[in-house]
Parts: sequence; structure tokens; C-alpha cells
Amino acid sequence: MAEAKRARPKPTPETQHFWDGTKAGELRLQRCDACAHVYFPPRPFCPSCASRKVSVFKASGKGTLYSYVINHRPAAPGFTPPYAIAVVALEEGPRLMSNITGCPQTPEALELDMALEVTFEALDEQITLPLFRPAKG
Repeated sequence: MAEAKRARPKPTPETQHFWDGTKAGELRLQRCDACAHVYFPPRPFCPSCASRKVSVFKASGKGTLYSYVINHRPAAPGFTPPYAIAVVALEEGPRLMSNITGCPQTPEALELDMALEVTFEALDEQITLPLFRPAKG
């Protein structure tokens, strides 16, 4: 029997720029042109001031580990336990949920506030996911 595959996100017109960016190896965020608020997830208006004048920009891809849980149960198709489900605080301000790769999935290896950097995993020709790993250097 074939192993179940990880669920695929479904890009929308509002999120397409984000998925185009991940496919190109870039983490793209939005910034409000009216109040300069940087936010995630993508949407056509600023969640701070409701302005529709927003711009897309390439983020640094750097962040810190804000919070996480290590899942030990085989609940999600496409994942092999244990794996970390993490909240990453991006250098630009927003937080996003992702997975941590490139290190043991243990409390000893996953220290809060540890420096992280984005890496990308192509699921197929349309979807590339942003994941995070411990920053080098």
C-alpha cells in the first residue's frame, strides 16, 4: 500500500504571490503602504488599518523559534513521528506555523528563541513549502 501524501495547500488569487515566491525560493510577505504593518497570512487588505494599499516584498527568511509541540502520534498523512509543529517569529514581525527540519525533533535540540532560517521543500510542480532549520553560523 502506498504511503499517504501530505495535504496540499490550495492557492487562491489572494495567496498566489506567496506560493509563486516559495516556488522561486523566496519567502514573500505583505506590507501595508498606509501604516507599514507587515503581516502574514496573505490577504488583500491590512489587518491593522484595513487599507487595501499593500505591497509584496521578499522577506529575509530569518526568524526565531517562538513555540512548538512535538507530535509523536501518526495522525497526519505524510508525516513520520516525531515531528515538530512550530510557530516561527519572522525577523520582519509576523509569526507563521511551519515545521523544523535539519535537527533532532527533541526538546534538547529545539530551544525557544533559537535562530532559524527558511528552507524550501517542493511537494510537486505547483506547491513548494517553506520549512525552517537551525540557522548556520
